[in-house]
Amino acid sequence: MAGLITSLKDKLTKTRQGFTEKIDSFFARFAKVDEDLLEELEEILIQADIGAQTSFELVDDLRLIIKEQRITEPTALTGELQKLIQQYLGEHQNLIINGDNHYANANSSYDGTSGDNKTSGLTIYLVVGVNGVGKTTTIGKMAHHYTQQNKKVILAAADTFRAAASEQLQIWAGRAGADIIKHGEGADPAAVVFDALQAARARKADYLIVDTAGRLHNKVNLMNELNKIKRVIAREIPGAPHEVLLVLDATTGQNAIQQVKSFREASDITGVILTKMDGTAKGGVVVGLSHEADVAVKLIGVGEGPEDLRPFDPQEFAQAIFER
Repeated sequence: MAGLITSLKDKLTKTRQGFTEKIDSFFARFAKVDEDLLEELEEILIQADIGAQTSFELVDDLRLIIKEQRITEPTALTGELQKLIQQYLGEHQNLIINGDNHYANANSSYDGTSGDNKTSGLTIYLVVGVNGVGKTTTIGKMAHHYTQQNKKVILAAADTFRAAASEQLQIWAGRAGADIIKHGEGADPAAVVFDALQAARARKADYLIVDTAGRLHNKVNLMNELNKIKRVIAREIPGAPHEVLLVLDATTGQNAIQQVKSFREASDITGVILTKMDGTAKGGVVVGLSHEADVAVKLIGVGEGPEDLRPFDPQEFAQAIFER
């Protein structure tokens, strides 16, 4: 674990600089713990993209701790804030896999498994999100992860709207050693998914990962299309899709929380994949997503390489941004 924390800490340098180091210097400026300190702390948390509502609640909880523990030294608040943030982040949740729908303990695997004994049947992940968040790249990294575990993976190129989307997915499929099912540009996405389901059954695939067109919350026709895809999947595989994963760009900060709320109106989102965490000082948004938006962050992207998509562990994250 220590090695993982060190590695993640390096990846989250900008978030740590934009948040934790500011917190440290902030507490050092005060000689005592008082309301002035707490009010300024609220502003720092909001600026760190944790979100107004979550920041207010964090400070209120910290206020109670100060009273209960009779804390008078400002620098002592850093550790208490770390504990609260970890609490707000919630429990670690692995991706659900078909036949083993529990949340296992955190480790280096996406789903808590290290061999073939826990995968039963076909697991289907439907991946959604607006354009430009790194959705197709994320799917490619997921495919790489599972093929490295000797799993049979099929990718469904159901983004038939964006030019060259299937070609981009084809490149990632080739890199990962996964199969791909695609139709021509402008084809019915639900038809692509139907064919991918038949191929997954025939080829005894372990995972089917479905790419979808970038959708905006005000595009009703695209949301209807997404629901049609889900109906096709559910009709062919009862209980599927096993996850509906919303890919978000961490650099958008608070806009990510709004995207969760918008997509939730049209689809039952089961988890979030947060990309570009290594390139932003707005990593604090993960706290607001977990607490205010009440959605589990399941994977985070911390680099461009195929290995740079990892499970999100709240304890590991909190330690990585707070530890020196």
